[in-house]
Amino acid sequence: MSHVFPRHTKARLPVIMSGEGCYLIDNTGKRYLDGSGGAAVSCLGHGDAEVTAAIKAQLDGVAFAHTGFFTSEPAEKLADLLIANAPAGIERVYLVSGGSEAVEAALKLARQYFVEAGEPGRHRVIARRQSYHGNTLGALAAGGNAWRREPYLPLLAETSHISPCYEYRGRVESESAFDYGQRVADELETEILRLGPETVMAFIAEPIVGATMGAVPPVEGYFKRIREICDAHGVLLILDEVMCGMGRSGRLFASEHDQVKPDIITIAKGLGAGYQPIGAMLCTAAIYNAISDGSGYFQHGHTYMGHPVACAAGYAVLTAILERQLLSRVREAGDKLQAALEEAFSQHAHIGDIRGRGLFRGIELVADRDGKVPFDKQRGINNRVKEAAFEAGLVCYPAGGTVNGTEGDHILLAPPFIIEDHHIDEIVTKLDVAIGAAIQRN
Repeated sequence: MSHVFPRHTKARLPVIMSGEGCYLIDNTGKRYLDGSGGAAVSCLGHGDAEVTAAIKAQLDGVAFAHTGFFTSEPAEKLADLLIANAPAGIERVYLVSGGSEAVEAALKLARQYFVEAGEPGRHRVIARRQSYHGNTLGALAAGGNAWRREPYLPLLAETSHISPCYEYRGRVESESAFDYGQRVADELETEILRLGPETVMAFIAEPIVGATMGAVPPVEGYFKRIREICDAHGVLLILDEVMCGMGRSGRLFASEHDQVKPDIITIAKGLGAGYQPIGAMLCTAAIYNAISDGSGYFQHGHTYMGHPVACAAGYAVLTAILERQLLSRVREAGDKLQAALEEAFSQHAHIGDIRGRGLFRGIELVADRDGKVPFDKQRGINNRVKEAAFEAGLVCYPAGGTVNGTEGDHILLAPPFIIEDHHIDEIVTKLDVAIGAAIQRN
């Protein structure tokens, strides 16, 4: 009997034994193509020799030193490399152990910034429905996914949620994609004015919505308008790139696609590529200087932040992404994956939309294609796809509640950046089998 407390107490999971490139191998020898990188984590695949060597070398030096007493060479090098490649204006890096920690740090920094700047009345956060920002209480409060929030509502800080930029379901026939984006972006200004601009500290959004909606990118002009609204009312713009950042979209930072300059960015997942737990919160010089010139102390922290071994891994991963020219590879492979998905599923009676950027792609499943009607949630189509794909030897990331937090199903694909054409063929072939099996079951 296992004493591990699993994610799902009824699950009987195979034991993972090894990884090799794009594949994971269990204790029976079965191979699984990692079509989702776990949860968009394993961007370099499994068993990367350079990254594992960097980890071993750091362990031979020092494994841990608390950041209340020391900095470390890996932390300094990683921060320098991130800033050298970050959007203009981003100047500081706060190193943590994962995405939820990064979002918690971002929210607390936004609050302390306004306290230090003499605007203590600013405390409200605005986010979007169907967003996901993490599972700690602050991050969960910011997130707009109904079923994740529901059990913990009495514990969550009040947060406003406006419409997502979800063209497939939100744009009406009478408006252009651009006009649709402006319309939903303007909801931010309406909400700021309703709450009172003097009370709002930040708007947080994913540049490409990941787990809750399945790789939904914004329409052109949406984030430009969001930035204008934030600037007009003195509100900080936090972009959550935990899932879509670090090359996943084909750009190191997903915000580069929309040429928007955030005040705070959160990253994780692909930063460590699964080799070590690591994340980061990045901010502008203006925000950092408000703390530095004020109290001088950010009232926040975690024991393992800036962990030398994790930072050594992160530096090795980021170096690999840049020096191996993997960003161009992601764009090329992403186009091929999109084309293969469209060839296989664009006329499928139960595929409503195929979307995304780079190697971050989503497929929305529907009961009725013409009416965009979702499947009855009781059928659990997304779980059936996951099970059938896993049986076929494919790891993908289906989820439910795509439409409104309770209804709708999608499949998220986020394979390693090193995939070859034959891996794309394998993903599509096995996914076709899995979707067919899931829908045919009564």
